[in-house]
Order: sequence, then C-alpha cells, then structure tokens
Amino acid sequence: MERLETKKIGGHVYYYYSHWGWVNGKCKRLWQKYLGKLEDIAKACEGGGQSPVSAEIFEWGLPTALWRECSLAKVIEEVDALCPKRRQGLSTGRYLAIAAINRAIRPNSKRSMWEWFSQTTLLRNLPEASKEALCSQRFWDHMDKLEVKDGQQIWKNIFRGVVEREALDISSIAYDGTNFYTFIDTFNQRCQIAKRGKNKQGQYELRQVSYALFCSADAPMPLFYDVYEGNRHDAKEFPLILEKFNAFLKEISAKRCAPANITLIFDKGNNSESNFILIDEMGLNFVCSEKLDLHKELTEIPNNDPRFIACEQEGLDGTKALRVKKKLHGKERIVVVTFSSNLFNTQWQTVQADINKALDQLGLMRQKLQDREAGIVRGGKLPSVSWVQAKCEEILSRPFMRRVIKLSVAQGPQGIPQLQYIVDSAILKELADTYLGKNILITSQHDWDNDRIIKAYRSQSVIENVFKEMKDRQTGSWWPMNHWTDSKIMVHGLYCTIALLLRALMLRRLTTAKIRIPMGRLLSELDNIREVVNFYPKSRRQKLQRSQSVLTKTSELQKKIIETLELRKGEKNEVLG
Repeated sequence: MERLETKKIGGHVYYYYSHWGWVNGKCKRLWQKYLGKLEDIAKACEGGGQSPVSAEIFEWGLPTALWRECSLAKVIEEVDALCPKRRQGLSTGRYLAIAAINRAIRPNSKRSMWEWFSQTTLLRNLPEASKEALCSQRFWDHMDKLEVKDGQQIWKNIFRGVVEREALDISSIAYDGTNFYTFIDTFNQRCQIAKRGKNKQGQYELRQVSYALFCSADAPMPLFYDVYEGNRHDAKEFPLILEKFNAFLKEISAKRCAPANITLIFDKGNNSESNFILIDEMGLNFVCSEKLDLHKELTEIPNNDPRFIACEQEGLDGTKALRVKKKLHGKERIVVVTFSSNLFNTQWQTVQADINKALDQLGLMRQKLQDREAGIVRGGKLPSVSWVQAKCEEILSRPFMRRVIKLSVAQGPQGIPQLQYIVDSAILKELADTYLGKNILITSQHDWDNDRIIKAYRSQSVIENVFKEMKDRQTGSWWPMNHWTDSKIMVHGLYCTIALLLRALMLRRLTTAKIRIPMGRLLSELDNIREVVNFYPKSRRQKLQRSQSVLTKTSELQKKIIETLELRKGEKNEVLG
C-alpha cells in the first residue's frame, strides 16, 4: 500500500511518498521518497519544480541493446566457466564482453576503452569498472588467461546455447574466407599468423591475417570461425576448417539443435577434387560455383538458346537457367547454367571499360615507338621486341582482353619494335553471346529446383556483406587491431566474432517482428538514442543527490525497436547518483 506521510522538522512540515508491505507478518515501510514542502508539491504540479543544476548525456541505445543480447547469450558466464578468477574486480568474462560490445558499436583501442565506456550506460551494468580496471595492461592481463583451445571452446559453448534458445535455422550454411592486413613489422618473430599473401584489399607489401567464417545463409549470423596464417591458400584452409566445423555440428546435433540435412554453400575458390571427396564423406550437401572454362561445352551454349528456362521466384527477375546432370568429382551432380541480365549488363560495361583503357595504353606505347622511329625521341635505352611484348601482356591482363584485342610486335627496319593491334569484333560478339552473364553451379541436391539452387548460391552475398561490415573503418568490428602476438590476435578474432553475433541477434529479433531494416540502419537508429541524466540541487538533509533520467526524443521506428528488443524492461526512470 502507498501512503502520503508528513514529518515536522524545525517548525516546517515535509511530505514523503512511502510504500508499505508485509514482512514476516508485520507491516513495514519498504521505501519512501522525499516530496518536499507543500509549496514544492504545488510547483511540481504546475510544472515549476526545481530546475536541474547539471546534466550528463550517455550512449543508451546500442549499449543497452547489446548488453541485453550479451546477457541472453550468457557470454560472461561461458567465459568465466573456463577462466575463473577470485571474486575481485572485473572477471575475464566481463572484460571480453566489454571488448565485444565495443567492437559492435565503435571499435576503440584498449588505451581509450575507459574514455568510451564512461560515456555509456554500461556503467550501470558494471559499476565495478573504473579507469584503472580498463587500462590496456589490466585488459590483456585477463585476456592472456585465454588459450587458443579456450577461445574455440568458449565460442562453441556460446553458440550452442544460442541455437537452443533462439531455434536458429542452420539448414543452409554459407562459407567464405577473407584477410585483414596488419602493420606488424617484417622481423617480428613473435607472430607466426601474420604472413604476406594475396591481400584482398591490394596491400601485398603488408603481412596479413586470414579469417574464415561459416554463416547462416538467410541472415548475417556467424556460426563458426577460424583465424589462420595469412599465406595459406583458401582451398588448403577449407578442408581444415571443414573438419572442425563438422565436429562442431556433431556436438550440437547430439543435443538435437542441428538439422540432419545441411547444405553448404561456397565459392569456386575452394574447389578441389579432395575437398569434394571430403564433403561427400561427411554426408554434407553442397551448392557451389565452378569456373566457366572447366565446362566449355556448357559455357559456349548461346545465351538465347531455347533450353534456358526463365526463373519465377521473387528476386530472380531477368534470370534463366539450363539444367543438366554430369559426373563430377566421382559422383553424378546437378549442373545449373544460369544467365542473368543484370550480371550481363555489369560485365559488358566492365569489358567495354577495359577495352578502352587497354587501347589508350597501347596507343600511348605505339606513339612512343613511332616517335623514336621518327627521331623525335633519341635518348634512353632502345626497347627490345620482348620488352614491348611483356608490357603489352601486362596491359592486357584483365579478363578477356587477350582474346578480344589482337596485337603483333615485330622488329622494324631501324631495329625499333613496331606495334600493331585491333579489336576483334567477332570474338567480342562471341563473348557477349556465351561467357558474359553466365554462372555455372553444381550441387548434390537433386531434389531442388533451379530457382532454389540459384537462390541458395546467391545467399553467399550475406557473408560477403559481413566481411564488408567487418572492414568498414567507421562501424566495422575488426579494425583497429594493434596486436603483435599470436595469442592476442586469436583473442581479437574471438571478441570480434562475438560482436558479429550480438549484432545479428538484434537484427533477427526485428526481422521476426516484421521490422525489416538493414544492419547499418539499425546501428544508426540505436546509436542516435541517448540518455540525459538531470541532476537536481541536494537539500541539506539529503545524503545522495537526486537525479532523473530521460531519453532523447525518439521516432516511431526507434520506439518500435525499443519495444521489440525490450530495452526498457526492468528499467527505473529515476536513479540516485
């Protein structure tokens, strides 16, 4: 029950709002709230109460949402179960959770972790955190407790629990790999993971770390990952991580979390005879692409051949397919040749741009040779025929250019090479009628129709978007990575992947509630929701300064997000600070 009580102190009457309840058979006051004098109450009713003396603004939307997902996924509990410590300060699980949430919001270096953390409402969830506790040295003191096997087991335990609670659909799984360049010194011998390789961002002079990921084919939900040497080829990594992933599937299948029929989707970079044999031995189905040149008899079928059948499913506009059976990699497979008008238009424009660029470069080279022959250019070393041919090969390195542009280099009468070239219009037309716009897909799913096979393969874009998200310098989860040892890089990979998981779980809840927005929009909308805490003057009898929190004005979409993610659950509007 509630009561309005009065107390007379120093000749003045003060009012209190109190709540009473039964405790051990006796009615006792459970709590009370100071209201002030009668005139203070009157002013408050008229909207003229005490004005705040100061205010603080905290990040609320993203920290609250991610902390809730972190709690539901039991990240802290799973880490602490493997890395227990004395009940003193922040646990290892809390350090890892802070790092993962930071990566999911706005990645900071460990040196500036407190600067970010102190401006968020996470202070309310982790009151034991402090500037000293979140310095980079304390952070890595705890992260060093994690061994490589611990990190792998932590992820397995976290994700197994997520699958059980969220009833995730993992019947179709996309796989791909990428790499991240680093600034690790060439002569740093403490790091064996960072190696030079074919960097996907063109930073070939830098050492890189490779990252492989299994992802749900219908959502950006990470399922399993691996961090490995930067110089290991994708096709060689594929069987190693597939063995690990298959063992993981067996673990969760034992708890009836995983479907019996799983389809793996991957790109042509992982194709090899041994890999297909391994997939068959594991009993996994697959959908993947093949290089066009491996099936010339199918690639050279004209794009307007009547055997192509138009696709009918939503999202496959302008796509048609031709289906055959073919013995590949020891078994009879379904081969689907697809033609997409959108892909054709993109590739045609690319080929035209490549031709124009190559012609400009060849024209400039021929002009230089003609100027030397005419005596306009006399200095420098006389170019040889082999040198000119090598330069021409470099100019024509783009796809199809060596077939489309025919050239010849011959020794001139003055010993100066002469360059001649033409665009072969017949070859260009042949490319347009056959190669351009095509993809060749192979699958073990004999019961699937063409549309389903094509849609499954195109779901590979989900994992490609995850990699783009990870590499984004503003909202990506991977950079900065200021670590120089293998153990720290492995831990870095763990909390970056947990960050992906927390984001994906948020997005999944909204999608389930039929609120369909892209990940970038979701992060932006939540990031714009802030909490303002107003601090009021402290009376002479108050021990703590009164404060009141309020959210910034929210849009209709933000209100729906808050409601769907249950961000106000159990929250009190007024706090004491």
